[in-house]
Order: sequence, then structure tokens, then C-alpha cells
Amino acid sequence: MSKVYVVQEIKSMNLLPATEFGELDVLLPEGQVVFSTERTIKRLQVNLRKYTFEDYLLMVGDPAAIAMTAAVASKITAGKFKLLKWDRQEKKYYPLIVNIGG
Repeated sequence: MSKVYVVQEIKSMNLLPATEFGELDVLLPEGQVVFSTERTIKRLQVNLRKYTFEDYLLMVGDPAAIAMTAAVASKITAGKFKLLKWDRQEKKYYPLIVNIGG
């Protein structure tokens, strides 16, 4: 089964609809975590060590953390990864494939 890697914990956000795509796995805790980019990237590399193209990224949290997560995931999967996009009107997530090539 696929996993949904949640970039950053947001306790006030209901992420239950994302479980349709797999088990949730939070990468970073809530709060300010990216002032040390080197430490954050190392943490992301450890937390994404089992990440595959079959998994999804849920881009929530600090924009810097989101960018670093996309970069780490992209490196693991040679520039191709999947993320979930929230549709406010339909109130559901839709998968998107990102392929930056290589």
C-alpha cells in the first residue's frame, strides 16, 4: 500500500481525506523547523528513506519545508514524484504527477 508523506504536522488541519491514498507519515513536527536547512534536509532524507514513486507527498506546512521535501523526493525518484492537491470545491484530494525530467 502507498504512503502519504505529510511534510509538516499541522494539528488544526484534518488530513483524514488523504488516507484514501495511503497511510499518513508525518515528516516534520509542527512549528519552526527549517532555520537549520542542513539538519532539516538530513531529517527529511532519513524520513523519506523508504519513499518510492508509488507514494504521495502532501504539501502542507512551512513553504521552505515543502520545497526541501520536494527536492529530496525528486532526488530519490530521479525527478518524478506524486503529490496530492486539495480541491476546495469538491473537498477532496487529487493526485498530481510531477516529472522534472533528468
